[in-house]
Amino acid sequence: MDNQNKNLILATALSAAVLIGWTYLFPPEQPAPADPTAVAEQTASPATPAIPTAVEQAAPGAVIDAAAAAQAALAQTPRIEIETSALTGSISLLGGRIDDLSLKNYKETLDADSPLVRLLSPVGDTALNAHPYYAVYGWAPAGGLDPALVPGPRTVWSAPEGATLTPATPVEITWDNGAGLVFHRKIEIDENYLFTITQRVENNTGATVRLAPYGIIARHGIPEGNRVYVLHEGAVRMTDGKLEEIKYKDITKLDPVEGEGQAEVLPALESGWIGFTDKYWMTTLAPMSGNFNSVVKYTAGADLYQAEARLPVVEVAPGTSADVATHLFAGAKEWEAIRDYQEEGGIQGFIDSIDWGWFYFLTKPMFRLLHWLNSAIGNMGWAIIALTVIIKALVFPLARKSYISMAKMKELQPEMEALKAAAGDDRMKMQQGMMELYKKNKVNPAAGCLPILLQIPIFFSLYKVIYVTIELYHAPWLGWIKDLSAPDPSSILNLFGLLPFATPEPGSMLFMLSLGVLPILLGISMWLQQKLNPAPTDPSQAMIFAWMPWVFMFMLGSFASGLVLYWIANNTITFIQQYTIMSMHGKRPDLFGNIRSGFAKKPAADKPKK
Repeated sequence: MDNQNKNLILATALSAAVLIGWTYLFPPEQPAPADPTAVAEQTASPATPAIPTAVEQAAPGAVIDAAAAAQAALAQTPRIEIETSALTGSISLLGGRIDDLSLKNYKETLDADSPLVRLLSPVGDTALNAHPYYAVYGWAPAGGLDPALVPGPRTVWSAPEGATLTPATPVEITWDNGAGLVFHRKIEIDENYLFTITQRVENNTGATVRLAPYGIIARHGIPEGNRVYVLHEGAVRMTDGKLEEIKYKDITKLDPVEGEGQAEVLPALESGWIGFTDKYWMTTLAPMSGNFNSVVKYTAGADLYQAEARLPVVEVAPGTSADVATHLFAGAKEWEAIRDYQEEGGIQGFIDSIDWGWFYFLTKPMFRLLHWLNSAIGNMGWAIIALTVIIKALVFPLARKSYISMAKMKELQPEMEALKAAAGDDRMKMQQGMMELYKKNKVNPAAGCLPILLQIPIFFSLYKVIYVTIELYHAPWLGWIKDLSAPDPSSILNLFGLLPFATPEPGSMLFMLSLGVLPILLGISMWLQQKLNPAPTDPSQAMIFAWMPWVFMFMLGSFASGLVLYWIANNTITFIQQYTIMSMHGKRPDLFGNIRSGFAKKPAADKPKK
């Protein structure tokens, strides 16, 4: 096998390994928990009193329509409406929970009557909601304070008549325990996704009281959908500049902590935040003081995941009050909004709540460029193509070096064949002769492979950018491509819509056979790249090469349209670059000749004479 084909096989094998590996490696009734109980005195350390699971839980096994369950739950409790340009929902006065939140700018599907994406949902009194998800705040008693004197999950708060939470109208809810302590909770919201919760307690008793404020994000079960290694979904937190991501399956394996159950507690001394992240959505607590205990917790009996921010104990003298403020982010992981909360809102390291991957130093600038291109062009599909062109232009010197090396190796092919014939079975003599030949002609056989290896991190980073960015969600390109985050909806099975019957749904076993226009173009682009060089003389290698583009076509056909579009653009640009460089070095590819030879009938072997 000649060295040019070796390089081509190496490149193809590396690409296959990257794509396949990246796809398939990364691809009895419980009683409601008790209210917070009295805890030991706080020590001089930043640790705060432990908080038991202080949220109501749905009964295991109850499964009904989630939308109907949520509506039933909403009707059972007094509520304050939430209305902004980005969010709609309500706050339950039972427990003071933020447990009903939908995203105005995002629908579940492309249908005109599709419901909005629901981020937070309540627990109904009959426990009919399958996956409640909400944020709750409160005070843990300390210093011997009776737990009945602090608000709990069944506390009914009071609010001004007709109050509605908007960016222009904050809301304050109040609860008087009847024994001298009055609790206030002021809730503010901006135009996007950031709540500011200020908890205040007034001490009208004759004694000093000690309490520890906290915030909890509670999730009953995990959202439906496949967990993939290419993207983190689960708990995410920043603790004094250190980012930690814990997948849902790993939360269930946390070591038991005394008084906590399965949990992991980290002290944040200066800054931090904690919450849960999905592919496109996130809910996060960010105490404004920066000094708190960051807790990830799991309650197995109720399949309950919790992210908690426990702030230090405060002492409230008679006749005085104390307050503490916490940010709550609940919304879409829009890069621009999250960046502003980091730079202007002071939430340190918040931009890293987006999963940038291993090659974040490449992924972040690539995303900024894609974001700018989308703003300038006004179409994410064309922005992906423009980004691919720019990236290919930047790495062109590496690609040029690789192509030139391959061209030089091809020029030496006749001399190398002569060396093989002269050396016979003497491998040492053949190797020495080849090294002298390389040295004489100033050719480095590894030069064609090294640029390919150096481009792998760039490939991973660009793949990551296109996979995780919410800007692709329901973003159209042209014609039939209405959602770049979903597979190509066209299908060869119904002649791309000409035949009046439905095709397999994405996720089904037969969907791989339902090739759309983009996957077919991807297969053709890979096939044309192959035809820049003659087929290998070895029959086994020739067969592998012949099948590889079509195998990839089926394998990648179910990927998001934005990713397939990137691969098509990348293959097309690579084809043009390689054809041009080979032509400039006097080795113009015989494209049509190689195509014809692939279809030519192989001569039958001579039959032995009788």
